[in-house]
Amino acid sequence: MVDIILLVGKLVLLALLYLFLFAAVRAGLGYVRAAGPAAAGARLALAVVEGPRELKGVSVPVTGPIIIGRSPGADIVIADDFISSTHARVTPSPDGTAVIEDLESTNGTVVNGSVIVRPVALASGDMVDLGSVRLKVVRA
Repeated sequence: MVDIILLVGKLVLLALLYLFLFAAVRAGLGYVRAAGPAAAGARLALAVVEGPRELKGVSVPVTGPIIIGRSPGADIVIADDFISSTHARVTPSPDGTAVIEDLESTNGTVVNGSVIVRPVALASGDMVDLGSVRLKVVRA
């Protein structure tokens, strides 16, 4: 009788283990699909169209907050006297767009010809001027 109870207990434990593994794999697949090519294609990138030769043609996808400045700790480092050490920040939005804000830079941040004083939403095709550097917002 004890053998039958132990066998049933083993089978129940094995079934619970398989259910747990199935749930874990199913949840993991959801994370992989969310970060796949469809999600990445909806994101924006910053492409350098004018500026130093080293930066021209560089494109940085906006997948997280990006600090632009002269400081070596910035994500995009621009060696220009008109760029502050931490000049601007570009942050992705959940809807696939991005927001740029000036970080109290000395010379300001210009979006589509207008100096910004508060965070501004960016769309594909927008032009961002920081000193002598011009960035274009493109689809990644």
